[in-house]
Amino acid sequence: MKVPDYLQRILGARVYDVAIESPLDFAPNLSKRLHNRVLIKREDLQPVFSFKLRGAYNKMVKLPKAARDRGVIAASAGNHAQGVALAAQKLRCKATIVMPVTTPQIKVDAVRARGARVVLHGDSYDAAFAHAKIIEQKQQFTFVHPYDDPDVIAGQGTIGMEILRQHAEPIHAIFVPVGGGGLIAGIAAYVKRLRPEIKIIGVEPEDADAMYQSLKAGKRVKLDQVGLFADGVAVKQVGVETFRLCRTLVDDIIRVDTDAMCAAIKDVFTDTRVILEPAGALAIAGAKAYAQKSRAKAQTLVAVASGANMNFDRLRFVAEEAELGEHREAILAVTIPERPGSFKTFCELLGPRNVTEFNYRYDDPASAQVFVGVQVSNRDETARLVRALRRAGLTTHDLSNNDLAKLHVRHTVGGHAAVKNEILYRFEFPERPGALIRFLTSMSRGWNISLFHYRNHGADHGRVLVGMQVPASDKKEFQRFLDKIGYPYCDETRNPAYRLFLG
Repeated sequence: MKVPDYLQRILGARVYDVAIESPLDFAPNLSKRLHNRVLIKREDLQPVFSFKLRGAYNKMVKLPKAARDRGVIAASAGNHAQGVALAAQKLRCKATIVMPVTTPQIKVDAVRARGARVVLHGDSYDAAFAHAKIIEQKQQFTFVHPYDDPDVIAGQGTIGMEILRQHAEPIHAIFVPVGGGGLIAGIAAYVKRLRPEIKIIGVEPEDADAMYQSLKAGKRVKLDQVGLFADGVAVKQVGVETFRLCRTLVDDIIRVDTDAMCAAIKDVFTDTRVILEPAGALAIAGAKAYAQKSRAKAQTLVAVASGANMNFDRLRFVAEEAELGEHREAILAVTIPERPGSFKTFCELLGPRNVTEFNYRYDDPASAQVFVGVQVSNRDETARLVRALRRAGLTTHDLSNNDLAKLHVRHTVGGHAAVKNEILYRFEFPERPGALIRFLTSMSRGWNISLFHYRNHGADHGRVLVGMQVPASDKKEFQRFLDKIGYPYCDETRNPAYRLFLG
């Protein structure tokens, strides 16, 4: 197969029938904090609030008329779906979009509003993709891939073309969110051809790092499961063509956690008053991590804000996590003696800091466990506070990076329970009717649920903490249960937050 000439394809891409040339905005507050000039490429301002319409339209407008007349089909949980629907509306062709059953209704309604037919199928993108391919064969539709297609890649590459035109001065690095790899492949193909000195750096969530793992292994790696917080990049395997391009053109991949994404959402809001979706804020989180690690100063860093299709219900969780992502809140577990005056002494050690969370319940006549959240200015201040508490003879655990503590324990602190054979697991349940019943009916009748905590985070999955009484002799059967249910999970039985407050 002839290797595509991406410079030619990008220069000839048809995107501006539907897309705008998005602005490259200076971020004054973020630039001041990072001691670098940060520019944000505002793809969140596109008509569908995402860059995805570029590639979708470029692919569809170049289809033969006969193929367009038959109709197109795509699989997507959000932004690509809206891009294909808008392109079909503009080109007056039929579009069918297969979306997971777990897709939030707001996204389903947005696609239908563009005139596309929506088919809901499966709990995941993979299931929706497989079903879309079946429909493609039966109906003779043309499949519009979200990333692994030269015309889609070229459409996304017009962003790189715009960046170089909008900022002719030196650029140190361009940070790009990575899911399947279409966006970064397109930007890299253009930028590296004309300005090879500019670093192209991809950014992925730690729990959805298919490109990082693939580049490290030298071949495409398929992840067993992916985190769903940044659903726009929750891809288990990158594309064949996108991987080929990224192997030779991408300088580095940075991985960031959920807290960092939430902090980046807040950073962009501070500078623009716009709320990005988690995947849309990935590049900003990556630029921050890069500036801190490399100690870059007075450089121009460009970050692509790829989308703003945020679920309103998710904002509460983002606000909570943003402070942790910026290390402006410390979460501590402190053991204080159970005697008069000890609580006052503890508060004096906290000093004038603002307390954001405080949980305490009498449990032991000799000592008490306190779960406390405290506002701090940075990670160093947290370390100083921990040292001060320990010098005063108080056993202190820093739980600021402990997911169990952040997501569940802070909402469930109520005292210890002596439960025989208790094991503790965190699960991600799909947000759909029947998910809990499926979980319960798959369990052995001999296992009792001893603890259950769920809190809606506004995502298309629920974060659930489950304590179960499972005898050691049932270990193999329990593993079969985990494999059968298929929900992402994490064993938290030995987590100090559990042992200190719940176990």
